[in-house]
Amino acid sequence: MKYPIGIQSFDQIIEDGYVYIDKTDLIYQLVKGGKIYFLSRPRRFGKSLLVSTLKCYFQGRKELFKELAIDRLETEWAEYPVFHIDFNGTDFTRSGKLDDIIGGTVSTWEKEYGRAEEFEDIGKRFAYVLQQAHKRYGRRCVVLVDEYDKPILDVLDTGYTNTIDGKERLLEDIHREILKSFYSTFKLADEDLQFVLLTGVTKFSQVSVFSGFNQPSDISMDEQYETLCGITQEELEHYFAEPIKALAVKYKVTEEGMLDMLKHRYDGYHFSGNLTDVYNPFSLLNAFAKKALRDYWFSSGTPTYLVRLLNHAQEDLNGMTGKYYEDKEFVDYKADVEKPLPMIYQSGYLTIKGYDSDFGTFLLDFPNNE
Repeated sequence: MKYPIGIQSFDQIIEDGYVYIDKTDLIYQLVKGGKIYFLSRPRRFGKSLLVSTLKCYFQGRKELFKELAIDRLETEWAEYPVFHIDFNGTDFTRSGKLDDIIGGTVSTWEKEYGRAEEFEDIGKRFAYVLQQAHKRYGRRCVVLVDEYDKPILDVLDTGYTNTIDGKERLLEDIHREILKSFYSTFKLADEDLQFVLLTGVTKFSQVSVFSGFNQPSDISMDEQYETLCGITQEELEHYFAEPIKALAVKYKVTEEGMLDMLKHRYDGYHFSGNLTDVYNPFSLLNAFAKKALRDYWFSSGTPTYLVRLLNHAQEDLNGMTGKYYEDKEFVDYKADVEKPLPMIYQSGYLTIKGYDSDFGTFLLDFPNNE
C-alpha cells in the first residue's frame, strides 16, 4: 500500500496508485449546494488535497474519478475555467513578496484572457479576467484559494515593516490592504463566478481583508462537512485493515488493541457539536508508512505565529483546557495577542470535546495523547 505523505495533488494520487480516502460524495454535495465557501482546518489536515480534488472535478477530468462515489452522482462532467492560487510554500516576511505572488499570478492569467489597461487595482484586473473567461468558456468561473491567510499569519505580531513613499508601515497592515483589494474580486465578479472555496487555518469574520466581500458560507463547524478533511473510524478500518494488522503484530497486541492505541494517540478531533471522531491524517499515514507510533504531526513543527501569540498569553495552554466556552470565544478569529484561544483551537492544539445544549457552550481540551 502506498501512502500519499506530502502529496497534495489528487491526480498524482490516483494515477500513481496511492491510497485515496473517498470524500467525493461530500465534495458533490458541496459543489451542488452553494457558491462561495470557507473552510478552516489545522495544518496537514488535507486542505490542499481537497482544493486539488475540486480543481480536477471542475476541469471535467472524469477519468480520475472512476469508481469513486462522485462517479455515480455526476452526469454532466462539464469543464469550467478554474483559477487556483496557493499561498503555501512562500515566505511572506519578505517585503514585496505578496505583491509579487498576486501580481505575477494575475499577469499570467491576463496573458491568456486579456487585460483592460484602464484597471490598475488588482481586484478589478482579476475581475476582468474572470469576465473574459466566462465569455470564452460560456461557463462561470471557479476560484480556489489555498491557505488564504498565510500572508497575514507569517507577519502577525512580528513588527516587520516596509517603507512606502517614505513612510514606514507594518507588513501586517500592508498585506491586509493587498488581500482586501484582491478578494474584492468576489464582489465585483459575482455574476461570473460558479464556485469559490477559500481554505486556511483562521476564520476570517473579524479580519478586515474581507470587508465588502460577499460573505462565504463558513462550513468549518458544519455537521454536514465535519469529516471532509481527516479520517473517520469507519474509514480507518475500511481502508487500512492490512497496516493495522501489521502494526498489531509488531506491537504484540490484538487488532482491537492496536485500534485502541491508534485512537488514543491520533483520534479525537471534533469539528462540530455532532462530535464525530476524526483522526489526524498526517500522523496516521506516517504511522502506517513507518510502522511505528510516534508524534508525527506535533514533531513536524509548531507554527511560528502560534509561538508568538503564546509568548504574549497571560495563561498557559493547560489553563485553557477542560473548560466550556461560547463558540464566539474560540471560532471567531481576532488578531489579539492577549487572547490566543481562537488560534490555538483553529491550529488543532485544542478541539471540541463536549457540547452543552442548555447553555450552547463547548468543552475544549487536547485532542489526543499526541
